[in-house]
Amino acid sequence: MPYDLCNLNEQTEQKELTQVQGKPFAIGAGFDALSFKHTMYAGAMDPLIMVDHFTMTTPTFGPHAHAGLSAVSILFEDSEGIFNNKDSLGNDIDLMPGDLYWLKAGRGAVHDEKPREDARTHALQVFVNLPARMKYDAPDSLHVKKADMPVIVGQGYRVRLVLGESNGIKGAKSPALPMTIVDVDLEAGGSFEHQVPSGQSAWILGVDGAIAIRDGDATADLKSGGSVPIQAQDQTQDLIISGNSKAHFVILQAEPLREPFVQRGPFAMTTEAEVEAMFAAHAEDELGSIDDL
Repeated sequence: MPYDLCNLNEQTEQKELTQVQGKPFAIGAGFDALSFKHTMYAGAMDPLIMVDHFTMTTPTFGPHAHAGLSAVSILFEDSEGIFNNKDSLGNDIDLMPGDLYWLKAGRGAVHDEKPREDARTHALQVFVNLPARMKYDAPDSLHVKKADMPVIVGQGYRVRLVLGESNGIKGAKSPALPMTIVDVDLEAGGSFEHQVPSGQSAWILGVDGAIAIRDGDATADLKSGGSVPIQAQDQTQDLIISGNSKAHFVILQAEPLREPFVQRGPFAMTTEAEVEAMFAAHAEDELGSIDDL
């Protein structure tokens, strides 16, 4: 076979990974975000419901309730100052740059997160679905400090293992279903390899710069503000992510639930009736309070 025809065949076998761009939105003068919602992925984001990549400089949302999901805050290291978390579990925690806070809302919890004065919080807010069997669990939480997260350093990369496992290194475990979160900085010309175990899916967010992603014979060139879902397969998948210049990206990885759910705002339940019941319970102050903290 002529060389150029062989090359052509190889090119036609290449598959492009699906890319989804975040939708920008702002609230007032102190909150800017790119939003990624499960409805933009035709099921490929499962078990993630929503990810907001945001910068917040002033209190924005006030106390609000969640149920049927986990609300996870992942602070980047370039945040400045304190991001305070209060919730109806009795927690009043000052989150610092690089920290993680996981609120498993279960059958209902109220929280408020806001930057202290002169703070600038650069972070991800992630809604992770709970399976039907866990939606009425008692609320639970996990705070992982930056200093307690393993750091993996290699040729051209530095990785914070925010949660879970990568490259044989284990970090903290979530209070809900297992999840791996890696926060990766690449130097120019650097490359990082990560395995997605059989049965698990992954979601990659470009935070800054541009990266090249290879998943077997599928590839994508991803810029900041874009995302790529990696759907679960029946064999381990080897992700190779590289950059020609400095880049920053995040991988969130878990086993998809493949369960129907109804999400309205801060609630994600199995049926519409359950969602309505949660709104009614919250209106009656039955999902908890942070007034006494």
